[in-house]
Amino acid sequence: MRKTIFIAAALGALVPAAASAQGVIVGTPSGTPRGTVVVGPEERGTTVILQRDMRPRFNEYVVQERVPSYTYDEDVVVGAELPSAGVTYYEVPSQYHVAPRYRYTVVNKRPVIVDPSTRRIVEVVE
Repeated sequence: MRKTIFIAAALGALVPAAASAQGVIVGTPSGTPRGTVVVGPEERGTTVILQRDMRPRFNEYVVQERVPSYTYDEDVVVGAELPSAGVTYYEVPSQYHVAPRYRYTVVNKRPVIVDPSTRRIVEVVE
């Protein structure tokens, strides 16, 4: 019985270290606003996704800008890669606190945040 407890305790201590070594983010990076989701180890400490309370304002902004919608035959989901031609990307105003390297566009009438270097959708703004 004592061996079982000892082994469980030892494994419990190793899991956070192993997760950290593999680039898994444990907890929220310091300086990141509350409610912000941080994606992937390369984005550690960078605000990528729109804060929840900013989404309605951002949607209003996109409607006011009258950005044309790109018609996409695939599902509009995080991770989808947009085509290399035909999609126009726009700067996200700084008031929305999105990392400066990301842009937005409208796909199938839905605003999305995109990494223009990979053309991958990093957030579908609902």
